[in-house]
Amino acid sequence: MSSSASPSFSRLTLQGPDAEKFLQGQVTVNVQALSSDEYRPTAICDLKGRINFGLWLKKYSPESIEVVVADDQRDALHAHIKKYGAFSKFQLDAALPVYPAIVEGKASFSHNDEGVSIEQWQHTAISQGQAWITAQTAGLFQPQELRLHQRGGVDYDKGCYLGQEIIARLWFRAKPKHWLHLISAGIGDVPDAGAELDKDIQVVNAVASTNGWQALVVAKPSALEASIYQVLDLPDGLNGDVGREK
Repeated sequence: MSSSASPSFSRLTLQGPDAEKFLQGQVTVNVQALSSDEYRPTAICDLKGRINFGLWLKKYSPESIEVVVADDQRDALHAHIKKYGAFSKFQLDAALPVYPAIVEGKASFSHNDEGVSIEQWQHTAISQGQAWITAQTAGLFQPQELRLHQRGGVDYDKGCYLGQEIIARLWFRAKPKHWLHLISAGIGDVPDAGAELDKDIQVVNAVASTNGWQALVVAKPSALEASIYQVLDLPDGLNGDVGREK
């Protein structure tokens, strides 16, 4: 295993009368309910209900919506939007820089450089259970496995979008066998995103810490109990099971 590369991000803006309608049919969140107050985490999934693109949306108006994406997914996202939005009335503005920010203790973004390093951003995101997707982890995880619904990034009552049928079925009729946990280790190199640490323990994001490394992993609880890794608490609302209360 080698040390995971630091992520970087860009922002794209959809401008035009169909911007909101187009994204509503693509992402897991209810775009109509978004605002310019925050960058809301969400995803575009494949037809198997797995996350192809990890995104953050900020809506200035129904005709102007900003999309933040990891730089190594930017070109693929651009091609995806051009393909699926070919008959929609909006334009996709050229990518611009977006800077890491910490807002109310959580990892976020800013149009201005606020002096937050990407390492600070990574540490904050991982400690807060704010998993993010890069090209290395595209297609590996379902939104529920990453607790995206517990972070306001999935709306189970909105209309159709890519992968919606499988995602809804997993929520209403079943539940994942693996889900997001925060772990730490005192030895070894920082594992790569997507790496299998053990059977049923897969890395989403990892970062070096003062005493080794910390990582967000998607894992079976029983596999973690039998492992050498220390399981740390996530913030309130992100601990415990990810299934729907029945």
